[in-house]
Amino acid sequence: MTQLTVATINLRNIADRWPERLPLLLADMAALQPDLLGLQECVFAVNQDRVLAAAGEARYGVHRGWAGRPEYGNSILVREPRAVEEPPERLELGRNRSALRVVVGGSGPRPVAMVATHLHHVPADEDAREEQVRALVAWLDARPAAGGTIVVGDFNAEPVEAAYRVMVEAGFRSAHAEATGAEPAVTWPSGIQAPGMDVDGEPGCLDYIWLRGPLRATACRLAFDRPAADDPTLYPSDHLGLAATVEVEG
Repeated sequence: MTQLTVATINLRNIADRWPERLPLLLADMAALQPDLLGLQECVFAVNQDRVLAAAGEARYGVHRGWAGRPEYGNSILVREPRAVEEPPERLELGRNRSALRVVVGGSGPRPVAMVATHLHHVPADEDAREEQVRALVAWLDARPAAGGTIVVGDFNAEPVEAAYRVMVEAGFRSAHAEATGAEPAVTWPSGIQAPGMDVDGEPGCLDYIWLRGPLRATACRLAFDRPAADDPTLYPSDHLGLAATVEVEG
């Protein structure tokens, strides 16, 4: 049985003390070295994804899907020697949001689909997030992956929202809930303090690793969640990440 380490983090673009946050992200990335990493709010123009890919000894293929504008969006890092078997696909979700899908080989006898997405952020607009998730599910239903599908990202939706329920009804299982019996209490905000930081909404669980098909989460935890040793107001991002150990059944 093949085992994957899957992770996700919303990078918060280059806001919120980016030069100070970068060393924290690099340190955690070098320690984690996941097989698959989904990034949201990634600024391609400054190569945030490629800089993270260079942390540590592992080598990564970097795959991008813009959202709202060409220099910004979602990114998926695939650790070598695993490789993407089909051209990456991008789904337009509206409201400057999108989803990116890659099919990864070398993850067992059958390829696994890895998807990164980021949903609409306004707390009151639950209907918009539900609409985006329904579009995402329909898109993935038309692209089944024999080895299973992994969806990661910042859903901006707590477990009580319709967007969460749509994922469950579509056969997806939250890795954190599967491995620990519950979702984390909070993945946003992290605790960072910064000029212009996002304060729109109440603290809660907004970030997920979803599994569908012959996949099983044996462990899941918060990641990219350690403040600076000398500054408790400085975190890698305004979101906490997640990292899961996922078994791919033969």
